[in-house]
Amino acid sequence: MVRPEREQLRGEVEVDETYIGGKEKGKGKQGRGSETKTLVVVATECKGKQIGRVRFRFIDEASGENLKSFIEDNIEHGSLVITDGWTGYSFLSESKHYKYEQKIISGSGQEAHELLPHVYMVDSLVKRWLNGTHQGNVSSKHLPYYLDEFAFRFNRKLSTYRGKLFYRLIQQAVVTSPVPFNEIIK
Repeated sequence: MVRPEREQLRGEVEVDETYIGGKEKGKGKQGRGSETKTLVVVATECKGKQIGRVRFRFIDEASGENLKSFIEDNIEHGSLVITDGWTGYSFLSESKHYKYEQKIISGSGQEAHELLPHVYMVDSLVKRWLNGTHQGNVSSKHLPYYLDEFAFRFNRKLSTYRGKLFYRLIQQAVVTSPVPFNEIIK
């Protein structure tokens, strides 16, 4: 569902990472350290109070290297990148390619969803969609495909030609190499 040559996000873009996944069954740590949760970095275009397009990527850790790769691949040079105070984004303060705004949540007196409203709304919507559609039962090996589907649908939410959604999906299927069944169930 992802067009390889799709345009990068531009303008004001909020970026944050989130954990997606279900509860541990039986024993084990629950919440942020849970083995069933997957770390995902999210970027959203800010169009005033509206949310523009979105991008997602599964990452193994929120390191500067992973975050930099995601930003370079998904955000156009010259854009304003807005993040929280996570140290993994520190490379942006010295970047010649991006304008950078850091909104530190700790000590600000504001909640995260107030400082980064667009990306937190998308985090909430994707988790609600996964919970409602898949009853929260999403394995990390299939999560990237689900995130691609959500982004495809979300990025076309304001399309005036609803029939074009199916057309674009078929168009993408024709130009994309098939994935063998053994690769899907691996």
